[in-house]
Amino acid sequence: MQERKGQRLRVAIQGVAGCFHDAAARQYFEGREIETVPCESFHDRFDSLATDASMIGIVAIENTIAGSLLANHELLRQSNLSVVGEHSVRISHVLCALPGDTIESITEVNSHPMALMQCEQYLRRHPHMRMVEKFDTAGSAEEIARGKLVHHAAVCGELAANLYGLDILEKGIETNKRNYTRFLILADPLLAGEMKPRPEELDKASIVFTLPHTQGALSKVLTILSFYDVNLTKIQSLPIVGREWEYRFYADLTFTSYVRYRQAVEAIRPLTNELRILGEYKERVGINTMN
Repeated sequence: MQERKGQRLRVAIQGVAGCFHDAAARQYFEGREIETVPCESFHDRFDSLATDASMIGIVAIENTIAGSLLANHELLRQSNLSVVGEHSVRISHVLCALPGDTIESITEVNSHPMALMQCEQYLRRHPHMRMVEKFDTAGSAEEIARGKLVHHAAVCGELAANLYGLDILEKGIETNKRNYTRFLILADPLLAGEMKPRPEELDKASIVFTLPHTQGALSKVLTILSFYDVNLTKIQSLPIVGREWEYRFYADLTFTSYVRYRQAVEAIRPLTNELRILGEYKERVGINTMN
């Protein structure tokens, strides 16, 4: 990635300070000075990026338990943003509360419904804790700290618990220890050139395309990608509203030759009704743990 020396990066996240988007952004840009800009929803985050071309965005795109975040695929397609990187992490939850509270004294547990679901097995072992859904994991921790809500606990990441001065009552309470989330790093096209790796380092791309409703249309595309030694690591289909039985395909491609990858894209373009490269970037192979 080409550095913007002497300039602090502003990164739009979904959620409040200490949320998993915040933690992922700080991991990805480790060693850089960044300022995270909280947004209430994914829509708000894309709106913020649309109005401020100098800001970077980070967005969760898929999870090993919940699957693809289809709404974010569509928001990305509808925007003019480019994918310039990715970051994959293992999500680990903690149970935290005000100093002085204990597991036995907790009567209510607050968090995002997805986080509560991911920790359901642990929470059901403590039936005296009533699960109450909230907007955000870190937001639940912030609300408990700000309101000094005794006997309330939050399910969130360790970063949020520490940020809001809560005691961690137990770590690693998620049921499935193989809970991974993949995030995409987004930038305005004018900024993308200096944010993404040099061409010789690129080895992954995200594309979106539509196909005519004809027999073997998708098979022909996959055959051409294989011929050019382009690997399809993910494909996700979504119905096109108003066009019965027609689908839009989101695909992630990996390659060892950038030239052959671009040749493959141009070879399949005539077979598609629409085709757009959402971004070209470097694949992140390692998995970080996010507490």
